[in-house]
Amino acid sequence: MKIAMASDHAGFELKEAVKRWLVAEGHQVEDVGTHSEESVDYPPLAADAARRVASGDAQRGVLVCGSGNGVAITANKIAGIRAVNAHDVDEAEMSRRHNDANVVTLAGSRLDSSTAERIVEKFLETGFEGGRHERRVGEIADIEAG
Repeated sequence: MKIAMASDHAGFELKEAVKRWLVAEGHQVEDVGTHSEESVDYPPLAADAARRVASGDAQRGVLVCGSGNGVAITANKIAGIRAVNAHDVDEAEMSRRHNDANVVTLAGSRLDSSTAERIVEKFLETGFEGGRHERRVGEIADIEAG
């Protein structure tokens, strides 16, 4: 699977750890930055990765900042993105099953790499249930369209 990734300086270390794990698992990773722990603003990076998912260039996105909130808010401004800030495996699973989330965000200051890897693994392996949830995802898209 092709994964678009981005982080700010606060999420850099966790992004790098998750990226190594994803590559080892056979995924293709497109890392749009940042590429160091030097201070950087997250909105342009998160938006770049989210646009790659929205366009279909990547199948999923993984974004990391200190709390996971800023990158989630930014990603959700891009049409077609349903980003969730997952703190555990259950949140990641339900966001895929019920919301067809296509971007997961992680808190670099609160998650260790092992936990983050389990969250991302569950996010990537879980399918969308459809059914009544499909109608609701459609309603979200209608709201997004204005």
